[in-house]
Amino acid sequence: MNNAQMSARVGLFFLLGVALIWVTFETLSAGKVSRSKGYTLVAHFNSLKELKTGDDVRQAGVNIGSVLETRLKDRRAEAVLLVDARVKIAQDASATIGMAGLLGSNYVSFDLGSENAAAYSPGDSVRTIESPDLNTIVTELGEVGKKVDQALSQFSGAMGGQDGNGLIGKLDKLVDTNSTRIGEITTNLKNVTDKLDRGEGTLGKLINDPKLHDELLVSVGDIKNAAAQAKDFVTNAQAIVAQVKSGQGTLGVLIYDQDAGNNIKVVAKNLRELSDKLRQGQGTLGRLFTDDSLYLQAQATLKKADRMIEGLDDQGPITAVGLAAKSLF
Repeated sequence: MNNAQMSARVGLFFLLGVALIWVTFETLSAGKVSRSKGYTLVAHFNSLKELKTGDDVRQAGVNIGSVLETRLKDRRAEAVLLVDARVKIAQDASATIGMAGLLGSNYVSFDLGSENAAAYSPGDSVRTIESPDLNTIVTELGEVGKKVDQALSQFSGAMGGQDGNGLIGKLDKLVDTNSTRIGEITTNLKNVTDKLDRGEGTLGKLINDPKLHDELLVSVGDIKNAAAQAKDFVTNAQAIVAQVKSGQGTLGVLIYDQDAGNNIKVVAKNLRELSDKLRQGQGTLGRLFTDDSLYLQAQATLKKADRMIEGLDDQGPITAVGLAAKSLF
């Protein structure tokens, strides 16, 4: 092999190696070099959560740039983002720090925002949303695990306890202590269920006697009818009360009609005046109640009439008329 062929082969291998290195770099960097031109945006976070220079900037899962620089400013962390010049990000879109799997690197993720919103200008600060990182989640899960472990330990202690002082131990002691009583109770329950099955006693008859069951159903029906009648009575009473309140009917007029009330007052006043006059002996009826002489005169007149009637049997009509007139006058 001459020197020319050797030089050609070495040159070919060199070019292939450079091409392979370029393809590998482009693949690993997701084409950041080819998209080095663009505009910058600044994202402020309380913590960048292991975000570093060269990490992706994505929107709706599509790679649109990379992290150009990370720095600390005014007690806050900020990331300078290099965004592809062909991509416009709406001003109401928010940026968060996402995580590409458990072992993957972090990246900055933008949502799409509104369709008609204005786009960010180069150098603008973008809206950001804080999201929990893996370390925070693992720490919180560890705290939850500790609390669950403590709760289970307390539950286990309450159930088992030491030296049989737990719930299960107490139940075991209770069963051992009252085993005889438990046996008696079980026997009694068996006797009761046997009597019920044989139809003995009121409850047994109720369960086994169809006639008693039918009578009970009839009684229940009567109770329902009585309840319905009571409901109708209450409804009617409510209707009557409503009529009385509205001034309808005689009772309603007496209670709510002012003229009827005044008339009743006048009648009561007249009756009181009449009773006072009768008590004082005024008028004919009053004198009849209080004057004894009228009673005596009436009694004398009745006696004369009695004598006249006794003499009628022995006298003629004309004589009887004369005697009657003489007796009376």
